[in-house]
Amino acid sequence: DAVMKELEIGSLVGDSGAGKVLEQDIEDDLEEILKQGAIQPASGDSKEEKSSGSSEIPRPRLQNVISTMNLQTFLDLKTIALSARNAEYNPKRFAAVVIRIRDPKTTALIFQSGKVVLTGNRNPDLAKIAAKKYVRIIRKVGYPEAKFSEFKVQNIQGTAGVPFQVKLEALAEEHYDYSNFEPDLFSGLIYRMIDPKVVLTIFVSGKVVLTGGRTPEDIYKAFENIYPVLLQFKKN
Repeated sequence: DAVMKELEIGSLVGDSGAGKVLEQDIEDDLEEILKQGAIQPASGDSKEEKSSGSSEIPRPRLQNVISTMNLQTFLDLKTIALSARNAEYNPKRFAAVVIRIRDPKTTALIFQSGKVVLTGNRNPDLAKIAAKKYVRIIRKVGYPEAKFSEFKVQNIQGTAGVPFQVKLEALAEEHYDYSNFEPDLFSGLIYRMIDPKVVLTIFVSGKVVLTGGRTPEDIYKAFENIYPVLLQFKKN
């Protein structure tokens, strides 16, 4: 999936198998979002759906936050898998324990080195809360020295939509320096914005997926920037 490739998760953890697990979790979440129609145009009434810069621009919804941290201790992954709840460990697939928690909904990949990758949160604050919960889990299963350190948000994903269809071919021709549109391979137009550094996947329906932001403001600003472009290429 072209959207998932843009996330480049594997580069965060240095393990292609681990990246595939995270990609699948995110892809499943995004597929569910699209099925339920959660990407909607602005209703005209909700303040939460408006960006701070304009009363007319829909506000993107944050859908996923990928973050990392370092427990500052080496771990026996087999021991953790046997001791922790909701833990999965398949060393033939990749060298990490997968632990899922429900509140806040999070999936974590925990490596022998003590490095952790987390995904599934809707905002950075929840990601941080989840990270601290994982530290407590690791401490309880035999690593009291585990620390909450080097926490960093690596990638924020959001979704938004406009109440009109978009002429993707014309947009790609006009903005060829930033666009990649191959409709025979993928129905979305990939738009690589420079400032903020965010990748937008734009669909003819007006739905937009934004990835690569480091802060929520990156996602909001990117959509503010692309909105007049979408208006320019609105289908009549």
